Amino acid sequence: MEQLNKVELKGIVGNVRMQTFDESRMARIGLATNYAYKDREGVAVIDTSWHNVIAWEGRNIQSLDKIGKGTKLHVLGRIRYQNYTGVDGVDRTSTDIVASQIKIIEDPSLMSYEM
Repeated sequence: MEQLNKVELKGIVGNVRMQTFDESRMARIGLATNYAYKDREGVAVIDTSWHNVIAWEGRNIQSLDKIGKGTKLHVLGRIRYQNYTGVDGVDRTSTDIVASQIKIIEDPSLMSYEM
């Protein structure tokens, strides 16, 4: 049986938190993606989803300092689920995208959506 866990996102950065562990740097990125469609009455609707992206600086991910609020990104990675207990004692699950490649999108036409 072939297994596959692959995610591809194009979106706009909402926030970035940088962390350093020993010699390694990691960024936690809030990335917004939009899905555009028309409802039954023909009115344009944009549905925005927020994704938690984790990126470790290295061979395929460089220059995390260039990523800030409003930066347009193309992210390749995988989905990771983590279970944890919150400070209130409630069990929770978080969903993260662990990036294997990140590219900054310079051309705004690459972010356009057809309706």
